Amino acid sequence: MSFATNDSATRHSAGVAITAEEIAAGEQKASDDVARYALALGDDALMLGQRLSWWISRAPELEEDIALGNIALDLVGHARFLLSYAGTAWGKTEDELAYFRDEEEFRSVRLVEAENGDFAKTIARQLYYSFYSYELYTRLRESTDPTLAAIADKALKEVLYHQDHAALWLQRLGLGTEESKRRMQRGLDELWPYVAELFHDDDVVRALAEQGVAVLPSSLEEPTMTRIRAAIEEAGLTVVATAYHSSQPWPFPSQLMIGLIAEVSDDQARPDQTELEAVAWLTRAEARAVIAGDHPTIQPPPPFAIAHNLIKAWAEEG
Repeated sequence: MSFATNDSATRHSAGVAITAEEIAAGEQKASDDVARYALALGDDALMLGQRLSWWISRAPELEEDIALGNIALDLVGHARFLLSYAGTAWGKTEDELAYFRDEEEFRSVRLVEAENGDFAKTIARQLYYSFYSYELYTRLRESTDPTLAAIADKALKEVLYHQDHAALWLQRLGLGTEESKRRMQRGLDELWPYVAELFHDDDVVRALAEQGVAVLPSSLEEPTMTRIRAAIEEAGLTVVATAYHSSQPWPFPSQLMIGLIAEVSDDQARPDQTELEAVAWLTRAEARAVIAGDHPTIQPPPPFAIAHNLIKAWAEEG
């Protein structure tokens, strides 16, 4: 079965509705690389849908119980499509991929895995993810893979609402009380370091993008971040200045450490006592002394560590 596009939110060719069941039973089977790509996108949607479903009966308004529940349902639907398609490559069902994998086998980004936190933090995550998803599915509709194109066409219509919902709450909280503004800014700041991972390219995606099958994540960064920054500023909030520098495999399976260089609005950094034991502010001259091994109290990270490269890059700027 093939799927055309642009008829409605539920139909992708005349009289033919796209369903996870039809994708699983269809003639088109995903290659291993396409399946891995679909699985990663599906895992993102599945994780976020599960996170959002927690808010049902806990949101600040009854209407938000319904709204967040509907968004969660949309995302689980996206996951069903993508996992069903991925499963065609390996003879697995959507349920087998959703329920019977070990933790390290999931490919979701850290942003969607993050704790919900308060309502403002959840809205911050929705802002980042929905704006990214809009750009992703807009481009993926042009995929040379007809199943991915049909899934994207269906998902895009729902993501449009997800975007609007996040942007409206961003303004409502950012332009509301001092407390709502403080919480909204805190949510944006806490999740900002996870945003860069959305735009990370790997070898599989690069190869698929060259074939016109996948969308290169790095190509989505500029349009996504331009729109996110504009939305944040319209809500009277501050955009965190940060830039991706490099990445390094984490010692745990299938995990990635991302290095960012950022500007801060104040000097009130505090260790979280979980991953950081101490925090210190250094001048560039002091940072160079650390890298050279000449600092009186701070030992340099080993040369292979991402921390070493980050400190060195910043110290050599000035």
